[in-house]
Amino acid sequence: MDWLTHLIWHDAKFLGIEWHAWKAVGWAGNLLFTSRFLVQWWATEKHRRVVIPDAFWWLSLGGSGCLLAYGLHRHDSVFIFAYVFTWVPYVRNLIIGHRATKSLRACRSCGTVCAAPAKFCPECGQRLAAMEAPSVPASA
Repeated sequence: MDWLTHLIWHDAKFLGIEWHAWKAVGWAGNLLFTSRFLVQWWATEKHRRVVIPDAFWWLSLGGSGCLLAYGLHRHDSVFIFAYVFTWVPYVRNLIIGHRATKSLRACRSCGTVCAAPAKFCPECGQRLAAMEAPSVPASA
């Protein structure tokens, strides 16, 4: 069993990697960025259609921010260039999603969520009141 300990922890390195705070920031960025896949997959399976929830964009921002910080610390031009502008579409998609959710309206009669340009509910035919804010999750 000593050989296993020697294989995992050797020369103050875990799995042959020297760990420090910046290495943890870099790996946290990788974990956040990779977890986007699971969040988007779960949301798509739940809704039975392709859905990209707000959490996907927040994880993208967090992950790319950590990876950019790690690249800046290391003075690694490849990391810096790869992540310096990625926040632009992430923030833009969050804004677009927020505006789209805000523009939805709920029918007073049946509760169906309707798109902003609709004047009548597609389910019950009731006239929609002006600017009625629905209680819908952001991922809808």
